[in-house]
Amino acid sequence: MTSAPLTAFYESLPFAPDPYQREAITSVAAGRSVVVTAPTGAGKTLVADGAIALTHASGERSFYTTPIKALSNQKFADLMEVYGENQVGLLTGDNVINGDAPIVVMTTEVLRNMIYDDSPALRQLGLVVLDEVHYLADRHRGSVWEEVIIHLDRSVPIVCLSATIANPEEFTEWVRSRRGDVDLIVESHRPVPLTSMYMWRDRNQEDLPTMQPVFSKNGRPNAAVSKALQRSRGRRQRFSTPRRTDVIAALQHDGLLPAIYFVFSRKGCDATARAIATAGLGLTDADERREIRAILEDHVGHLSPDDLAVLGFDTFADTVSRGAAPHHAGMIPAFKEAVEELFLAGLVKVVAATETLALGINMPARTVVLESLSKFNGETHELLGPSEYTQLTGRAGRRGIDDHGTAVVLHSSYVPFDRVTGIAAAGANPLRSSFAPTYNMTVNLIGRYDEERAHELLEASFANFSDRQRRDRLMQSLEERRRDVATFRRAAACDLGDIEGVVGEDRDWPRQARPDNSRLEPGTVLEFAKRKHVVLSRYLILSRSWGGEQPRLDVTDETGHLSRMRTRDLPRGTVILGSIPLPQPVRSADPAYRKEAADTLATFVSDQEPEAYYGDTETSPVLTCPDLEDHLQWADRARRAERDVRRLERRVERRSQHDVVTDFDRLHTVLDRLGYTKRWQLEAPGTALRKLYNELDLQLSETLRSGVLDDLDPAQFAAIMSIFTYEARGGEMSQAPHVRFADSIIEAIDQIWERIASEESDVGLEPSRPPDVGLVDTMHGWAEGLDLDELFEEDDLRAGDFVRSARQVLDLLRQVRDGYPGYRTVAQDAISRIDRGIVAVGIG
Repeated sequence: MTSAPLTAFYESLPFAPDPYQREAITSVAAGRSVVVTAPTGAGKTLVADGAIALTHASGERSFYTTPIKALSNQKFADLMEVYGENQVGLLTGDNVINGDAPIVVMTTEVLRNMIYDDSPALRQLGLVVLDEVHYLADRHRGSVWEEVIIHLDRSVPIVCLSATIANPEEFTEWVRSRRGDVDLIVESHRPVPLTSMYMWRDRNQEDLPTMQPVFSKNGRPNAAVSKALQRSRGRRQRFSTPRRTDVIAALQHDGLLPAIYFVFSRKGCDATARAIATAGLGLTDADERREIRAILEDHVGHLSPDDLAVLGFDTFADTVSRGAAPHHAGMIPAFKEAVEELFLAGLVKVVAATETLALGINMPARTVVLESLSKFNGETHELLGPSEYTQLTGRAGRRGIDDHGTAVVLHSSYVPFDRVTGIAAAGANPLRSSFAPTYNMTVNLIGRYDEERAHELLEASFANFSDRQRRDRLMQSLEERRRDVATFRRAAACDLGDIEGVVGEDRDWPRQARPDNSRLEPGTVLEFAKRKHVVLSRYLILSRSWGGEQPRLDVTDETGHLSRMRTRDLPRGTVILGSIPLPQPVRSADPAYRKEAADTLATFVSDQEPEAYYGDTETSPVLTCPDLEDHLQWADRARRAERDVRRLERRVERRSQHDVVTDFDRLHTVLDRLGYTKRWQLEAPGTALRKLYNELDLQLSETLRSGVLDDLDPAQFAAIMSIFTYEARGGEMSQAPHVRFADSIIEAIDQIWERIASEESDVGLEPSRPPDVGLVDTMHGWAEGLDLDELFEEDDLRAGDFVRSARQVLDLLRQVRDGYPGYRTVAQDAISRIDRGIVAVGIG
């Protein structure tokens, strides 16, 4: 029976829910948690909306968590439309709106921090939605999702929404082990079918690029594309990557716009959008351009003319008004939000974006273009994984608008077509944990639980759960291979003697010596028994082809039958009887010649003592066994199985040595040595450290404890805080700052890092990354009151990067203000100096 709130929710929808959505919402209505995996665009969030409607009707609170602030802002706006301003709040670390509302949208870190702080906000909590829960695989932030699932009160149901993953059962089994009743709802059907296409430019043709399906109708790689690419190989390749403007012209010609054009660099996005906008494609008409301008002006109305000039607004607006726009993390939120609104309204026809656009933001298109299947990860170029491909192409196809979506992969000489088909066909990767204890996590666990309980919770992580399952599978494989060794050894046994005593690790040779192949010349007569035959036969070598240590022999028997073999194929009981002069020239392929040679062999009488090819057979009767080859093959299989056993034993040992509990205990040891804990008790520095949620938490804490920051003014304090939040992109080395006050402080912070890194190495931990001084000058200048045009040099730092970095510094300053009373005043003053202008309005 459907409850009244649920009936009301379904009746409020403009469409009928899909069966999987109803199934998931029914589970929530029954008080159960759910894990929902579905393709991008399949409507996973409707499950969350239904769960929130039920919880709201019951008078309990709902928390909706997302991995990024932009998603939180978008969901906040969506829920306000349904429930009104008074019923919905937003908490994103640097933005607090109506935090006591019945429904609160927040980043996942905010909820984690609430749990560790035993926040009163958790009372009356009836639901937690973990959107994009597959984000727990993120190596920088993924631990947060696991911390929430582990530490959140077990009585609170959770709704986990995930993109398609390859191991939903394993993940759900883990969630069930932490939360109790959990239902898995898997939807594999895309509401809008996807067609993957491959596009290339033919140098012999002047018209638009060629586009063909990646897969044939039978689901196999398109043989026509493979053949065409094969024909183009040579000194001057005929096919090349099509120009960006030609790609869009082809899509426009085929009615495949609007499109998202993925380019894995920010500069590439800007250049792509500008090139498309100025290519004369006529993407917008005069009325659309006027409407675009009006919407842009509305989004940037809070910015001064000087700021807009520094941000390059005129060029940006000209590009966007022509129907193409960039979208990446280097843009300020106002610009990105304008692009999102214009694209959804159908005014912008092409968005050139980095992969961050694929993370949950509601921007579907008819077509998605992947300019490359490889991207730079900060250290090297790597191919997209199947899950990344699925996530990016999931934006193709608008439900209720398009009958199918199109994903276009551009030709690249660096990525073979078979790799393209392999990635496109694979579907999704398994969800793997990136859970790793931190110093903050360590002091919070020590502060909340006894040692036994803390270890139990760590062992309950998805990382340990998966490791335990993989270790169990390894142990099962290890036992199977050990049984194989015993079976193969029995099969290798020979009644004539010990195989292992005669044959060494190299199965081709006895241990005593390698045979001398110089004796195997044309005309040599051999005698041996072929496999499975006890009767000895004589063979005449007709020719010998060069093959290094294993030459190839053409031999004939007494019937004239030709056989070709390598010397390694000669049975162990082979005997050299002597030699026969061969008629010249030798024609081993000629049957008449072989018949003549065979007649000579039949009448051959040796006038010398037979000579064992492999040495003295009298001392090794095993070598005369007619089934020797079978024994050797079983011995080979036994040796391979033994190698597998040793390899599996090493893997089991490694998995036993590197679990999260071990790492936690090592972190605890470092904290004990530095005075943060005394065995299982927190000292005053450890209690303060509980408030620092920062990658370099211990380095910052030690810096604050050292007193080197005591005499700084607010601008200087803000600049130094940036050292602990900033990290240069792509592994670049930041230059030393110009402000002189920072020299001695940076030197002291470096010494603190070296001391901590030494302690970490000593206990077996990977040393923490060093602090980065790359933002010190910029943050100091901004806190001193400089304007944007005074702050930025050409191509120095993108405004969007600066806004995001400044918001991170603000977040850290608030943590210092609230957790370290001695720095409360300077931290608050620093916040006031930073939170102005483009930073104050740059929430996103």
